Amino acid sequence: MRTVWWEEGQVKMIDQRRLPLELVVQSFSDYRQVAWAIKEMVIRGAPAIGAAGAYGMVLAAYQSQATARDALLADLAQAKAVLDNARPTAVNLSWGTQRILTTAQEVNTEDLDLLRAILLDEAEALAEEDIEINRRMGQHGLSVIPDNANILHHCNTGSLATVDYGTALGVIRAAHEAGKNIHVWVDETRPRLQGARLTAWELMQEEIPMHLIADNAAGYLMWAGKVDVVLFGADRVAANGDVANKIGTYKLAVVARENGIPVYAVVPTSTIDLSIPSGEHIPIEERGWEEVAKVGDCQIAPDNVPVYNPAFDITPHRYLTGIITEEGIVYPPFDVNLRRVKALAEQRIAERRKTRLAARQAMLKRGK
Repeated sequence: MRTVWWEEGQVKMIDQRRLPLELVVQSFSDYRQVAWAIKEMVIRGAPAIGAAGAYGMVLAAYQSQATARDALLADLAQAKAVLDNARPTAVNLSWGTQRILTTAQEVNTEDLDLLRAILLDEAEALAEEDIEINRRMGQHGLSVIPDNANILHHCNTGSLATVDYGTALGVIRAAHEAGKNIHVWVDETRPRLQGARLTAWELMQEEIPMHLIADNAAGYLMWAGKVDVVLFGADRVAANGDVANKIGTYKLAVVARENGIPVYAVVPTSTIDLSIPSGEHIPIEERGWEEVAKVGDCQIAPDNVPVYNPAFDITPHRYLTGIITEEGIVYPPFDVNLRRVKALAEQRIAERRKTRLAARQAMLKRGK
């Protein structure tokens, strides 16, 4: 199920705020609208907003009234700042926008129509790579899922959080497809209920056995021996392996350690931020009071109640058994092994970019 795509000069997104009651596709023709959609969680999930940010940059290129390359680059830099500011914790967003800006800087042509077409090609390549990366993570993750496993999953990490297939939910999909006879405990994931609204919906669409649980039931299930492995995604991974993920992840990892249950974050290497030494340096987004004080349109707290609403928390790396990436499963020491898989992924992407650059140079020659 494609979550974000380009169609006839517009960025299309499934509006995740409307699920599970309605499947609605929104269309955006302005990069500022894309930034709004990211901030308001029309689209969410680190890989998905990375792709949305890349497509937003392409919109900015087509919107630009520039008649010279330098002016177009300046417009793209301005658009990147707007898009990156939409949600600061997920590093994939700035990674996706930077990839488009870097491509624009690398292609030396004054044919701006050609340059815009090349930027769209790069955004499409990023989206297709995300799907491939997800499937690779799914296959690597099979080794940590026992037959007949009960899996505890937090937030939403499926097709809706990516371009397609999913990260942690991609591992679950792969295990189901492999006939491992799995069952999933789905945390509701307050305050925005991504587990209840999105993960439960996705699993039911795939007919993967599951039960929805209140967030506070997770500890009891682990104590009762009803959980074999805990899986979740991440919005940023620091160089030492500390993970920023949806609020509530930290306490799951701590309780899992208390009960001897393995815990894995499932992330593409684009989510690994080696410039951040540890979790305490990761910026944590704070969101509005209404997400906590309301459920949908129903207010559940007193008027004017003081609310503190961090969207993410930090899970120290000592509580992780491993980190599943498209380059394999990373085990401690994370500070060494995360650098290794990051380098492998960057080498693979660089080789593909080199091939695409050669094709672009051929396009430039034909365009003369």
